[in-house]
Amino acid sequence: MLTTPPTPKIQPADGKLGVLTVGLGAVASTLIAGVELVKRGLAEPVGSLTQMGHIRLGKRTDGRSPLIKDFVPLAKLEDIVWGAWDPFPDDCYVAAQRAGVLEGNKHIEGVADALRAVRPMPAAFDRHYCKNIDADNTMGTVDKRTMLNRIREDIQRFREQHGLSRVVMMWCGSTEIFIEPGPAHMDLESFEKAIDANDPTIAPSMLYAYAALLENCAFNNGAPNLAVDTPVLRKLATDLNVPISGKDFKTGQTLVKTVIGPMLKVRMLGLAGWYSTNILGNRDGEVLDDPENFKTKEESKLGVLENILEPEKYPTLYGDVYHKVRINYYPPRGDNKEGWDAIDIFGWLGYPMQMKIDFLCRDSILAAPLALDLILFADLAHRAGLGGIQEWLSFYYKAPQTAPGLYPEHDLFIQHTKLKNTLRWMMGEDQITHLGREYYEEE
Repeated sequence: MLTTPPTPKIQPADGKLGVLTVGLGAVASTLIAGVELVKRGLAEPVGSLTQMGHIRLGKRTDGRSPLIKDFVPLAKLEDIVWGAWDPFPDDCYVAAQRAGVLEGNKHIEGVADALRAVRPMPAAFDRHYCKNIDADNTMGTVDKRTMLNRIREDIQRFREQHGLSRVVMMWCGSTEIFIEPGPAHMDLESFEKAIDANDPTIAPSMLYAYAALLENCAFNNGAPNLAVDTPVLRKLATDLNVPISGKDFKTGQTLVKTVIGPMLKVRMLGLAGWYSTNILGNRDGEVLDDPENFKTKEESKLGVLENILEPEKYPTLYGDVYHKVRINYYPPRGDNKEGWDAIDIFGWLGYPMQMKIDFLCRDSILAAPLALDLILFADLAHRAGLGGIQEWLSFYYKAPQTAPGLYPEHDLFIQHTKLKNTLRWMMGEDQITHLGREYYEEE
């Protein structure tokens, strides 16, 4: 019989919380500007579960549904201090203007002082992993060991300069070229030797993740890069009791798939094919225009449907699905990504039907509140003594990290239940099963 672990003791969110973003492009600048606007009462945190979501406690008839931020001891937005690395030298004010996501007079000028204060540190950057990016605010052509040491020094200086109690690192940078786990990623001795040998399978994202763990910083991965998702760093995170989560923010088209896919499955409707194409024009789109970088993103996006539909269990319905994903760089669109899906399904007696979805979304507007939630929840997990993979944060990712040998749960609503039940468990409240028999039993 499965047993529930004892409720953890959560340390209070005293002091300042440092947030270091790897990348100060569209997502990070939109996140920072948004939080600063909310702090000043100039905007609402739309899209943020931690700020606007409620959580039901006990029976439906109890009427207990506090705001999540009032239920669990999250860090206050006022206590967040920002820092960043980026290969471009622009401060957050200039970065937000260049990204073109936010309206200048409405959402940038009102917090210009706070944005100008966030100046990016030189990035640990290597064009081998992002060929379409050419910038000079980098550590230069130094070896990987030097990169790692400088990242650690940056974290230490940031912590000391601002008198921080805790630090969370968030990857908001570009997608790196596709790398599969190999011998260098299996154990700490091999990983250390690979760093000293400048092994090309040790990407910059892994150096950031390793530095975060060594400096006791929770690490969240908003891109599909391996980063912390290797055997060596997963184990190290557990051993050091540092929370990790990833990977790849679930924002537009994949968000739709994690809703429509479960709908097809629970109704036992068949799927013949799902064609997805995207156009976007931001820096992410430019990076993904390179086939090696697109391969990393494709792996992240393709796995969702197969995990949800379980074709091995339902071969008649999902055993021969044609699933195609395309991403096209289209500069005029900027950050306003368009995801178009053509879905061929079949129903009773095999009769075909179609669904068409055209999601004209704003990539960073969807990603920013996810990043905020992940920062606050990662800090909560750290104060609760929950090290290693935080599977309860799968709700936010395209390719959720799980324990080795455990398949990821992609159904958005199961993920949502898992997240809220984890919060209930942390606070010593009963889990909600939605069985509902208690309302109908005779008294």
